[in-house]
Amino acid sequence: MKKSKKIALCGVLSSLAVVIMLMAYIPYMLFAFPAIAGIVSGIILTELDYKWALGTYACTAIIALLLCEKEAAMLFVGVFGYYPIVKYYLERFSSFSNRIREYIFKFAIFNVALVCSYLVIIFLFSIPIENMEVFGRFAYLILVGLANIIFVAYDMALSRVYEIYMKQLHDRVRKLIR
Repeated sequence: MKKSKKIALCGVLSSLAVVIMLMAYIPYMLFAFPAIAGIVSGIILTELDYKWALGTYACTAIIALLLCEKEAAMLFVGVFGYYPIVKYYLERFSSFSNRIREYIFKFAIFNVALVCSYLVIIFLFSIPIENMEVFGRFAYLILVGLANIIFVAYDMALSRVYEIYMKQLHDRVRKLIR
């Protein structure tokens, strides 16, 4: 494939991810749209390779930080934007006997990334988290627990999305870019 076609594909998909990220201004969609925009990294990884996927992620992340809602942009940068690439390599090098280790790594990466992202949101962007004391002193732990449940659903949904992509769109995209 010519380099110009690779650049065009990455540019178009990065633009699509930014448009999806801009929709995070819709109330209560703070997690959904960064997660959906992260799918782009996996598509680029599938069609090209990890270098192009990381480059597309970096371009999308920079533009999202400049244009999009800051909390959603930080969730994309810190959690959802690169996770499809990490997921691909964790699953690729994991055998059935190592599934438990694979999920331990996935949860560790997710939780560290989530906490770090929110620390950046709170201290660097000075975005206050709503008064959580209303929900009790264990509100943060409950939210992290719920986030982990949602993460399991996201991980399974991501696998299914890429499975559908490979069956229905991969050949068509290959024909377009070859």
